[in-house]
Amino acid sequence: MSSSISPTEPNRSITLASERLRELIASIHPSRFAACLDPLLSPATLLRLQQSSRLQPRLAELLLGSHVDVSGVGWNDDLLLGHDPRRAALLAGGIWHAHSVLKLVSKRDLSILVEMIGAEAHAFAIRHLPSAVATALIADPEHLSRQIERDGHACLGAWLDRAPAIERIRVLLRLPRGTAADKPAAEHHRASGPLLSLVVAHLGTEAATV
Repeated sequence: MSSSISPTEPNRSITLASERLRELIASIHPSRFAACLDPLLSPATLLRLQQSSRLQPRLAELLLGSHVDVSGVGWNDDLLLGHDPRRAALLAGGIWHAHSVLKLVSKRDLSILVEMIGAEAHAFAIRHLPSAVATALIADPEHLSRQIERDGHACLGAWLDRAPAIERIRVLLRLPRGTAADKPAAEHHRASGPLLSLVVAHLGTEAATV
């Protein structure tokens, strides 16, 4: 008995590829679009372009490069499981500076830090204190929050450097231009693997409960 491919299979693949492409374009940070198109475009205009199904394939080519398959066919799962890369960066940065996070005990300092990095990153840092990287303590909560964000983004960028091009770009495009993820240092390359493993495991556990 001969076997045949259901005529609905190609249509299903095309639909899935289109959905992935729409999701990708919708998630890209507006600053990335502005840099490729025209920095003078208004946010409203950028949003209209971003939501145009007719323009999405062309925008994807423009942002991803012609060497990347923009059809979405064969793409692996998102490296961060679809989560906000800034959130992942704050979690990683919190671990990096966990010693400083633990030392902030005054109500005022804690309030400032938690407001800037979030309660999740604060608790995550303390929970993973043994994996902390920075040894120098930062007592000022605002300075500490900036360093957490900077080192966290740099760790994320270093970790992504080891990923295939399309997986890396799909995450980086969700971040604004100019973060430390674009230029990680050697120290971030050394520490990024263990830190991001903890972060992704945490995000994966959350996704599994949804």
